[in-house]
Amino acid sequence: MGSKIGFHVSIAGGISNSVDNALKVGCNAFQIFSRNPRGWMAKPLQDHDVENFRKKLNKSKIDKGSIFVHMPYLPNLSSSNSELHKKSTDTLIEEMKRCSTLGIPHVILHLGRYGEKGNEDGISQLQKACNSATKNYLQTSSPALKKKMSEKSNLKRNHKSVMILLENSAGGRNSLGSKFDELGLILDRLKSSTDSSNSFGICLDTCHAFAAGYDLRTREGVNETLDKFRSEIGLDNLKVIHLNDSREDINSNRDRHEHIGLGRIGEKGFREFLRHNVVRKLPIIMETPVDNRRDDSDNLKVVLDLLS
Repeated sequence: MGSKIGFHVSIAGGISNSVDNALKVGCNAFQIFSRNPRGWMAKPLQDHDVENFRKKLNKSKIDKGSIFVHMPYLPNLSSSNSELHKKSTDTLIEEMKRCSTLGIPHVILHLGRYGEKGNEDGISQLQKACNSATKNYLQTSSPALKKKMSEKSNLKRNHKSVMILLENSAGGRNSLGSKFDELGLILDRLKSSTDSSNSFGICLDTCHAFAAGYDLRTREGVNETLDKFRSEIGLDNLKVIHLNDSREDINSNRDRHEHIGLGRIGEKGFREFLRHNVVRKLPIIMETPVDNRRDDSDNLKVVLDLLS
């Protein structure tokens, strides 16, 4: 398998089990939640679990640059509610630190929904949260602090650079980032307001894009969509694909994932998308259902067949 393809996998029983779960399916890339995604509290990472994670990863053929942590569901970084915004920002800061400890180079986040103050306020709140998180991360990655942290633990910390990836949304009421022009504007603001322009990139979700009005059902639609991404965001900013079919029709603004080829995008659309020269170079992560119709192994086989 030449392409870097994987799934969102479980960490049940410990972070290190995620590597086993990815390998069982046949992945050479994968995504995890580093904690319970439906709560605010996170159990501290255990040194022995982190060490096992790294050992298993090093022994595997999984691409080290194609591993991703997804932010939990509860944070809303665009909220004008001060308490929610602070909790959301603190969660992003913590996730970046956990990525750094694990040696995972990317954290993926949803942009959130703005409140009564409107779209521009939501973008400003998002920018404030991301700036705060990157500033905090860069400070805690200083040589002096790394030495201090290492002294508190038997495990040497692995402070690799962590990039924040903004995921396009399906759209809908008060949602940020469903349209490429808005996503490009937000990305430009983030890059221009931080010390490191390499701190940010984009995760493109096919289900979300389709729900937001980008037609991926034909070669013409795929080409037009990626051309718009090129002109409004820049292909050099695209770091990973979330490959999901959609249960709902185009322009639905509904985020409902489906098995690859069984939804409204269909096999023809995914064949064209997967064979596009831009997509072929990128890691692909599936977040498809597991039910009595298919499991992850089945979806992987479909994707490999479409690529061949």
